[in-house]
Amino acid sequence: MTISLRNLLLVVGVAALYILEGSTTFWIFSGSWDSALKMLNFALIGAIMSLGVNLQWGFAGLFNIGIMGFVALGGLATVLVSMPTTPGAWSAGGWQILAGLALGAVTIVGAVKLYGYLPKGRLRNLTTFAFIVLGFFAFRAVFDGGVAAVEAIDPAATGYLGGLNWGGDNYKDYGWLTVVAWPVGGVFAAGAAWIIGKTALGLRSDYLAIATLGIAEIIIAVMKNEDWLSRGVKNVNGLPRPVPYEIDLQNDLGFVERAASLGLDPTTASTLYTKMGYAILFAIFLVALLWLAQRALNSPWGRMMRAIRDNEVAAEAMGKNVTARHLQIFILGSAICGIAGAMMTTLDSQLTPTAYQPLRFTFLIWVMVIVGGSGNNFGAVLGGFLIWWLWVMVEPLGLWIAEISTAGFDADHWFRIRMEDAAAHFRLFTMGLVLLLVLRFSPRGLMPEK
Repeated sequence: MTISLRNLLLVVGVAALYILEGSTTFWIFSGSWDSALKMLNFALIGAIMSLGVNLQWGFAGLFNIGIMGFVALGGLATVLVSMPTTPGAWSAGGWQILAGLALGAVTIVGAVKLYGYLPKGRLRNLTTFAFIVLGFFAFRAVFDGGVAAVEAIDPAATGYLGGLNWGGDNYKDYGWLTVVAWPVGGVFAAGAAWIIGKTALGLRSDYLAIATLGIAEIIIAVMKNEDWLSRGVKNVNGLPRPVPYEIDLQNDLGFVERAASLGLDPTTASTLYTKMGYAILFAIFLVALLWLAQRALNSPWGRMMRAIRDNEVAAEAMGKNVTARHLQIFILGSAICGIAGAMMTTLDSQLTPTAYQPLRFTFLIWVMVIVGGSGNNFGAVLGGFLIWWLWVMVEPLGLWIAEISTAGFDADHWFRIRMEDAAAHFRLFTMGLVLLLVLRFSPRGLMPEK
């Protein structure tokens, strides 16, 4: 079997899994197109995240396990761009918060400049320390007052600054502008990646992994605790959408008539319509990013990145700036993860900082890359679709196995109860098993790098 035919069969096989979920009711398949489209939308987002990680690992060998931090920044961008501004928040304390942040930045930059300007010795250390302490207290004095004023504005409903209201009051006005938040999420993630890269990319691979994970946890901690920014653990709900609301479609007589002509009730038709709209938007972004990634891979820049990945010493001897190239690829991959994070928040219609867990946004994405094929953009995308399907379908599979294996036992038998409880944890077992099998029998992935 040729490699091209094998890859084609893999793509057809994965596509068949989603089609069976929507069209067939047997074994673990639900026969619901609503379920299939919901799964497809999250798989498209997972494929984009996998593509971003593959740029960092597959192109440059950068071990980044702080993915959830960049995904969370993408979600934050959606809130700041599309949500309406909280009335009175900026006049109450918004500008004071910005002044405090500016003062903090001036303190950091000033301390660095002062440390470099003064001659070595105890005087330099004491002066720099005193400057930092004074700047910190000045920062807190300005910043805390603004935060208290903003968070006091109707804390049960708002209590934060809000956004730019680019999503409009309803879909028919400016709902499509919500899509602008997606590339903005990429910009947010790229900015954080630049800061992280300037400080951590000189570290060895295992230390880089620890640094990125720690910084991701810091980002999540800030989002959880700074209510003025995104309501913290109280969450931001009701984010504007780039597709129509189901209730609006159900009240549209023309849509109801078209649904009836297809034999669908308005509720089902409106749900399928909105999910299909999301799928089309996500697919457009995925295809565009995949095309750009392929162009980069096949360019002189891409060949240089792979040469650096394979032998940094030899590439550096040929005059390549390894650290600068690593920073470039780290920023690009993180930006793609930020775009995917913004998409996910828009799809969920809410920002939930507590939902950003390493299991889902780090381990699962790495499994997608490794199983699909590290270094191959198409393999990373294939892994995204396959692993997300497994992640969703493994739990009903576990329940099916529990039902079959305990068919002869009473409902209160200890073995039956134990198997039914274990079904909920079947996902972790399956992901580990799939990863081990791929590493054993196809260590370069299902669709390996050429």
